[in-house]
Amino acid sequence: MQWLILAVIAALAAVFVAYYLGFKHGGRVRQDTDETVAPAPALFGEDPSVREAEELFVRALPEAVALVGREGAVLYEREDIAPFGLTDTGRLRNEDVSGMLAQVAGDGRTREREIQLPFDATQPSGEHSGRGMRAGDTAPTSARYLKVRVSEIGGDQYAIFVSDISEQRRFANMRRDFVTNVSHELKTPAGAISLLAETITDAANDPDAVRYFSGRVAKESERLTELVQRLIDLQKAQDARGTLEAKRLSVLAVVRAAIEANRVQAHNRHIELVPSFDGKPVADELTEGEPDATIRCDESAITTAVKNLIENAIHYSSERTTVRIAITRQHQPNQPGGTVAIRVIDQGIGIPAASIDRIFERFYRVDPARSRQTGGTGLGLAITKHCVEDCGGTITVWSREREGSTFTIELPEVASQEEERQS
Repeated sequence: MQWLILAVIAALAAVFVAYYLGFKHGGRVRQDTDETVAPAPALFGEDPSVREAEELFVRALPEAVALVGREGAVLYEREDIAPFGLTDTGRLRNEDVSGMLAQVAGDGRTREREIQLPFDATQPSGEHSGRGMRAGDTAPTSARYLKVRVSEIGGDQYAIFVSDISEQRRFANMRRDFVTNVSHELKTPAGAISLLAETITDAANDPDAVRYFSGRVAKESERLTELVQRLIDLQKAQDARGTLEAKRLSVLAVVRAAIEANRVQAHNRHIELVPSFDGKPVADELTEGEPDATIRCDESAITTAVKNLIENAIHYSSERTTVRIAITRQHQPNQPGGTVAIRVIDQGIGIPAASIDRIFERFYRVDPARSRQTGGTGLGLAITKHCVEDCGGTITVWSREREGSTFTIELPEVASQEEERQS
């Protein structure tokens, strides 16, 4: 009798264990043989719950994720997939992704594809004004590139992984353009010099022709020399962090040095350079008791940055106009210190909205024909950007076609040596 009771207890215990495993961990009993199939152990353990652990795992994935059924019904979607506009009211709406899902559902093979969205729903509609575009930022775009992967995960459920690769596309295009442009810019003057040298040889008996073509050779040589020097300056600016000599500098002294470096060019084009401090004009030379601000920078780097901005303003402004260099001090209430802004304001041709976020790229030029006419290399603003960032500052641009441009350098203000002694 005792053995019968023990057998019944053992049988009940086996049934309970089988039921518990099936309920808790997805185990099941085979109907044809009554044989209990042992489930795999829970991957995440029991504390926290399996669902909580699964959600934490999904949130840790680098891609945006959605789980859908065979017909495109959304079973789960992470919040960061919504801005892509692939789903709507609980269903998959994008035709490209729906086509991938149908293929995966048909043969079970994972699909991965790059798709382009015709409209970026996350950006506000309307034309970009070009105000306050910071170097390195990108303007709103009407195209977005996504890498989409669709995989079957069993039980008529499918995982959709989405990555935004718009920035990678942008940088790939920048790299391609840079290689193309630097090759073209170096080959053009080199080829011209070679052709002109042959022409001079053929015209050896014509002194006037020799003088004319020799002048052309000299001009192309200067252009090639300037381009190589600009490339060297850009490389120095990129690698300058370890060699910068930061020291206290007068902002007015920096601006005056940059103006003086462009004085001849401005005079030749009848362009007036007008500096000001907090809205009041300042003299071209140091005046006792004049207002000033102090920054801590490498003198060569910050002077080069301001000089390049003034040079660009001269090149892209009409004759008999004015370029203003405005210095302003900005202090936040109840906060120590402040910033100094150096603005270079021109009355030039302006920058189209489509180009406003690319002007700091190497060799990028809004109007290549105009740049070659003025002797531009397309490297000045790239060098300026690096110089400003090496000094711990930021550079932004406001521009609109036919209204001119304003480039603003912002730097932290520091106490002068005299102020430190007094404190």
